[in-house]
Amino acid sequence: MNILVLDDEPLARQELEYLLKQNPQVEAVFQAASIAEGLQLLISKKIDLLFLDIDLNDENGFTLAKDLDQLANPPLVIFATAYDSYAVDAFNIDAIDYVLKPFEQARVDQAVEKANSLLKTPVEPSTTTPTATVITITQDEKTRVIQMTDIRYAVINNGELTITTHDDQLMTRETLNWLKARLDSDQFIQVHRSVLVNVADIHEIQPWFNHTYQLTMSDGQKLPVGRSFIKPLREKLRM
Repeated sequence: MNILVLDDEPLARQELEYLLKQNPQVEAVFQAASIAEGLQLLISKKIDLLFLDIDLNDENGFTLAKDLDQLANPPLVIFATAYDSYAVDAFNIDAIDYVLKPFEQARVDQAVEKANSLLKTPVEPSTTTPTATVITITQDEKTRVIQMTDIRYAVINNGELTITTHDDQLMTRETLNWLKARLDSDQFIQVHRSVLVNVADIHEIQPWFNHTYQLTMSDGQKLPVGRSFIKPLREKLRM
């Protein structure tokens, strides 16, 4: 399990990281001192669980928690704070647990075990197939109609979804999951937590770092394949 600890207090981050690393279910722990740093790590790393403080200098952890659904694969959230008065608000935005400072090994282990159980719960695949052949994107009060077959790939970057077609690029605040639910799963496949591609537009597949792959698309764009997406891609392409 990969965990991100987001807290503006260095000692609190170090203490929690130390306790987390005592747990054999934890593979890696990353630290961030601000929402901006946290978002960069959430976008660039595969984070399964986020330990999030609420009072972050001039920022509020709830601000980040409410925006996590913009990510292709949002992490589970556990609030880690010195105040118990926020507990109701935390669970209202689907946090799975609430851990109070000062941290204790047994309580941290309990929270990690709860997260691990949820992560291991299988997600039933959707049997819904799209009936439409187009999607619509609204920009500057204008709505664009896009043929699904015209989409090459879509990428989430800094919380914004960029859809690349055969002759244009469109940006929207919608999520990758929003787009994925509207596309034909026989034609499109997610290859990374922030990347969705049209199988017909894959030009070349190359081995890449850490036993992953890199795709070259028909327009020359290079796109990463996340490790957890390799098997579905190989099955889709019968590799």
